Order: sequence, then structure tokens, then C-alpha cells
Amino acid sequence: MYDPLVDLSPGCNQPYPNSYWAENSGAAPEDDGALKQDVEVDVLIVGAGYTGMSCAIHLAREHNIKAHIIEANQTAWGCSGRNAGFILKSTGRKTYAQMESQWGEQAMRQMYREACEGVETVEALIGEGIECDRQSAGFLKLAHKPKMFKVLVEQAKLQQQGFGYQVQVLSKDQIRAEFMDDKNAYGGIRYQDGFGLNPLKLAWGYQKLARQAGVKIHSSTPLLDWSEQNNRQVIVTPQAKIVAQKVVIATNGYTPRKFHPLVDERTLPVLSQIIVTQPLSAEQLAACNFLTDNVVMDTRALKYFYRKLPDNRILFGGRGAITGKGAQDPYFSQRLLKVLKSSFPALQNIHYDYAWSGWISVSLDDMPHIYQNSERSVFYGMGYCGSGVSFSVQAGKRLAEQVAEVQGVNLPIYTQPLQKFPLAALRRVGQWGYFQYGKIKDQWL
Repeated sequence: MYDPLVDLSPGCNQPYPNSYWAENSGAAPEDDGALKQDVEVDVLIVGAGYTGMSCAIHLAREHNIKAHIIEANQTAWGCSGRNAGFILKSTGRKTYAQMESQWGEQAMRQMYREACEGVETVEALIGEGIECDRQSAGFLKLAHKPKMFKVLVEQAKLQQQGFGYQVQVLSKDQIRAEFMDDKNAYGGIRYQDGFGLNPLKLAWGYQKLARQAGVKIHSSTPLLDWSEQNNRQVIVTPQAKIVAQKVVIATNGYTPRKFHPLVDERTLPVLSQIIVTQPLSAEQLAACNFLTDNVVMDTRALKYFYRKLPDNRILFGGRGAITGKGAQDPYFSQRLLKVLKSSFPALQNIHYDYAWSGWISVSLDDMPHIYQNSERSVFYGMGYCGSGVSFSVQAGKRLAEQVAEVQGVNLPIYTQPLQKFPLAALRRVGQWGYFQYGKIKDQWL
């Protein structure tokens, strides 16, 4: 499997992974095909995922700038087409208490508003006619041990008092009686918003909106070489050269090594693993009391997440291998299945029909960043830490403002660059150490 810390390119015209989304989303919409002739453009966006397409849509609609997008493989071939499809008010892994301590109350409240606006932006775009198998609203966060229930209750109080955010506190018995009989749940909280959808269909919907706005999207067009000549960015692809005034890097977790000095060694690509089971029978659903299709996540350091899909399959996910070479090892999918069965003992005979993995991008400070170089010629948005399905669209909107040189929101994540990882060559050693710590913390601490 392509590994961003090892490989210099994600390839060219690679097929989608053998995922549930790729096999159950129908035919991909038409794009502009591989770029075959030299062009000069005002803005070039590298990467046809959520960030890149949102940036292009907002550039066209709000700033009258028609960007060109190049994509090495297919639209949403990276994380945008492989994730679990959770739309949440999230912005990374830093808590609001940590934001307040580090940045102050005003910035913390503005970050909350940005997270809310990210979901609103996604909903508005879906409302333009994107068919993406949207499910009912609701996000359950489950305590994986009794003491974590107290933590969740305190979290709910803070969010209710601080933001007026309506959060429902649920006992263990309430969860098991009203939502699903998860034997690993010891109480939890439920947000009234948040929902699941088909992430690949969502990305394809964005592609249609972008092209309707005049954006050119060239798949099978990897970036082979990048230089600067006469204050312009010169990009070489297999069949064409692109000269651009400005370039937006929207490759996030799939950014190859030695891609550009502005982003090199500033994120850690981490594999997330997902399985999708066989469809559950009516008897199996009843035995698990599986009444909800709300999205679910637990409180572990090494989190698990799941939801019931429209065809009564269970999507279940968690961390994957550390390297691309280990991504195909069935151990990681079997581990997820084992945990799923421990939550729902009535599913001891269930198997999975789909298993795949994808790279997310983790930043050193656990927050995404949108930034540009001093010449305002190269821009990026990345580091979503696995929380990018909704916030990447907001990031694309803010990137468009920066590209158009429009005054935007003054927040640290929009004014400060991603920090470089110290001892970057040892990032995976640190990741392995964190995984070992997470196992111990989740089981014993």
C-alpha cells in the first residue's frame, strides 16, 4: 500500500480500494480527464478531496476565481473516499478546555463557532442535491469503563454551560435499552447533531458542484516536479506543464515525502482501519437490540467507532497498521471484528465482507492548520487528526479566502504554520510508543 513516509508519489490512475463505499456508490461522475496540454492558471489545487474541492467551490462562487484541480488517481481516492462518513462538530483532537488554556476564551469560542459552521457548510452543500445516504441525526459517545462515564458527564456540563450545547446524559441501561445493547458501554452522552453518510458519494457531489461552477478537475494527473520560475509556480505532470500564480496543497494524509518545504515533516500519516460486516438479520438486530443508526465513538485513547448502515451492515473502525507495508495484514481487521463481537456477543458467527484502510494526517499540536508562505504563492490545509469530514470543507472555505487575499477569521490555526516534528525521521517510533501506551491506558488506567 502507498506509504506517504516512504513513497515519493501515490501513483497514477490507481483504482479505488476494495471498500464498501467504492462498491456501493454507483458510477463515478465525469471529470475533465488527464491533463494533456500545457496550461497557465491563476490557481492550481493539488488534490481532489474534500479540502481541494471545497476550496475550488468557494473560490469560484465567492471570489470569481476558477481554479484547476489535479489529482494523481481518482476524485476522493485518499481519505475523503475511505473514511467512516461521520459528520461531527470537531476540529482535531485538542479539547475546548485545552484551547482555552492555550489561546484564551475568545479564541476557544471562535473555534467552536468554526466547528459549527463547518457542519452547516456541509449541510448546505448537501442541500443542493447531493445524494449521499444521509442517516438520522445523533452522535453517541460511550464510556468504555465506568470511571469514564464521570468524565463524559463533566464534559456535557461544560459544553451545556459554555456553549448552550444540548447534550443528553445516558446511563448504561438507557443506552442498552434505547439504542443498542453494547456490552462494552458503561453510560455515555448523546449530541442531537452529528450524522452518518456515504463519504464517497459526498465527495462526488462536491465534484459535480465544483465543475458546475467552472472548475477543471483533472484526474490521473500526478505532480512529478515542482519549481519556481520568475515568481511563478511551475508544475510538471506526465503529459503537461502547468504554470500557476498560486498553488494550494490539499493532499493531507496522502502527501508524499519531500513534496514541498512548506509541508515536509509537519504531519504524521496514521492508518485507520475499517470493516463492514455482512447484513444483520432481523433476529441478529433484535438480539443486539440495535435500534439506532446514530454514529458511535468510545472514550479509549485508541478509539473505536461504529454505526449501522442503511442495509443493516455494521461499519466498525479503529487504528490500523503503522506502515503501509503492514496495511494488508488481516490481523488488524480480525482485531476489529473481535472487539465488535465483544460488544455484541450475539454476533459471534458474523463475518465481514469489506476491509480497508486509509491514511489520516496527525499534526504535532493535534489541530489542523491553514497557512501560506510569505510570498502568498503556496498554501495548504491539513492535519485534521481524523476529524476532517466536515472541518475540511470549512478549511477549504478559509483557504479560498487566503488565496483571494480576503480578510478572514483570526485564529491560531489560520495564522500559524504546522509545527515540524522534532526528530522527524523517528515519527513512527513515537507512534509505536503511543500505541503501546494507549493499550495500557485503555485496559488498566
